[in-house]
Amino acid sequence: MRRLTAAIALALTAQSAAAQLAPVHLDLTVSLDPATRELRGHGVITVDMSGPIALTLGERFEMLRLRVDGVPLTASPVIDDDLHVWRLPAAKGKRRIEAEWRGTVVPLDATMSHRDTLTRVQAIADPHGSFLPSEAGWYPAIGNVAASHRVALELPIGQRGLVPGTLLEESETDGRYRARFDFPYPAAGIDLMAGPYRVDSRDMRSVSGKRLMLRTYFHPEIADLAAGYLEAVRGYINRYERLIGEYPYTEFSVVSSPTPTGLGMPTLTYIGVDVLRLPFIRTTSLGHEVLHNWWGNGVRPDYASGNWSEGLTTFMADYANKERESEEAARTMRLEWLRDFAALPPGADRSLAEFTARVHGMSQIVGYNKAAMMFLMLRDRIGHEAFDAGLRQFWRERRYRIASWDDLRRAFEAAADAKLAPFFDQWLSRTGAPEVRLASAEAVGQATAQRVRLVLTQSSPTWRVSIPVTVRTERDQSKRAVELASDRASFTINTEAPPTSVVLDPDFRVFRRLAAEEAPPILRQAMVDPSTTLIVASPALTEGATTLAQRIADEPPRSHPADAPPPEASLLVIGLHHDVDSWLAHFAASQRPAVIATRGTAQAWTASLGEGRVISVISVRDAEALRALARPLPHYGRQSWLVFDGAKVLDQGVWPAHPQELPVR
Repeated sequence: MRRLTAAIALALTAQSAAAQLAPVHLDLTVSLDPATRELRGHGVITVDMSGPIALTLGERFEMLRLRVDGVPLTASPVIDDDLHVWRLPAAKGKRRIEAEWRGTVVPLDATMSHRDTLTRVQAIADPHGSFLPSEAGWYPAIGNVAASHRVALELPIGQRGLVPGTLLEESETDGRYRARFDFPYPAAGIDLMAGPYRVDSRDMRSVSGKRLMLRTYFHPEIADLAAGYLEAVRGYINRYERLIGEYPYTEFSVVSSPTPTGLGMPTLTYIGVDVLRLPFIRTTSLGHEVLHNWWGNGVRPDYASGNWSEGLTTFMADYANKERESEEAARTMRLEWLRDFAALPPGADRSLAEFTARVHGMSQIVGYNKAAMMFLMLRDRIGHEAFDAGLRQFWRERRYRIASWDDLRRAFEAAADAKLAPFFDQWLSRTGAPEVRLASAEAVGQATAQRVRLVLTQSSPTWRVSIPVTVRTERDQSKRAVELASDRASFTINTEAPPTSVVLDPDFRVFRRLAAEEAPPILRQAMVDPSTTLIVASPALTEGATTLAQRIADEPPRSHPADAPPPEASLLVIGLHHDVDSWLAHFAASQRPAVIATRGTAQAWTASLGEGRVISVISVRDAEALRALARPLPHYGRQSWLVFDGAKVLDQGVWPAHPQELPVR
């Protein structure tokens, strides 16, 4: 048994100022039986808001008792968006709401995909793993108001559970496991996780000397991974404290999920067992989730003006890892972001100001990738020193509070001593991206001249962008940046030797719509293009092919008969090897790429059909090989071709990308 320690008590006292920012406090006692899926709860909600409020509870749950300031509330709730809603009038002072409720949550569906976990708002319980997201309304809450909380959790022996916050105490007595958690900061909601966890821990000191407790709550089959994850978390906290400021909480936990997911919450991350087994997760996704304790949880986005936290976290975690690896690795990631965007059909994207959360591949391309590249361009514009100073100022000013894109802009403006409104307004409010083309490159003067005049064009409506160009000469090459603000502009660049060629943005540092030769076709296009049409070349595979197509695509693709000429749209062709080869020879005048041949049990590849259309082909040995692709294939959208042996990838690759380059005439 662990009791409240003096160190924790001091930490909670020091955090009391932050608690004042929360107008609502929840004090909950919850009992969950994962075997029967029964939940019972009792709670006291303190509301320091004078205006009218809405008390909500999920439609699956029954309110047994409800009192407001000691008086039973007899009014019946209304049903709104799967929630019971009680509307309470304005009051002069603080209100005390006491509630008792119960309900049965849904069983675990072990076949859930990551997309399902993002889009299904359900409370789930099972002895192998339970997850109750706040959006499921498993506890009474005050509308969408951020609240601090204290939760006492009770589970059967053999189970461990947690919610975001500081673990105050835990015990095992009378056949029950009990734990209490405290979170004194405003939070958007409370997520509850439980399972047959083995818990490992280690402590560390923050940059200020504060004691931090790191834990893993892992299923027994991956418990041997705990030490590596704890060490990785310690490294990430040290890194981000140096970059931003002190870690905002007292602990961080990595919790395993029975379904494939990856979610970040204050003080913890919830990641699928199979995902945690992947050897690269500790050096990639884990850093992203740790960093969310600064961006997204430590400072919460003002969703009304857009979610900046996912892009900033992607830039400072995922992309920064590639920068540390090598410049070539970073360049590859930038090209992947641009190829992903090129895969979007025109008009399918949204502005950054409209992005709130990832629900499918298209939203990730905008809210994560485009936003991350915006931060890259901002850093290129104002310099590393001012960029880092702006982040630290933003953290000091907005910690434990809500912040908008405007708050972030003002912090960077102060650090850079520059007006950045035009830059932010352009990249936040507009959809699409510049379509910049290198129109011509000519030597100025005689044959031995050391100047080149280049012409750049862009489509309307125009953007104001700083475009890097590389001028190659007979001796070396040099990099320049030119400012493009019109649909056509010429620039003269001096060189130290006769110029031979000019390359447009060869390192892919500007967010733009790539030219055809810069954006080789990838499987992502079949996944995000709503016009993609499914053609099943083997009738016996119709059911399995349709299921796979629905699993990989953001929207279920329409079907087209295999014996009819295909429509003028992007195509997804699925079938047995010989049927695929026959269909391609008859309708597409193409054949299986030599690099793929007939290796493995299945192959997937892409090819251009011209005019922005792409054909994606999935060729399998038999129905079993097709079923084996259901889990792995959705994760390989950035590839142009793949070879599978069952669910294992034997080989993969991307067709070459060729930057825009013109010889100097």
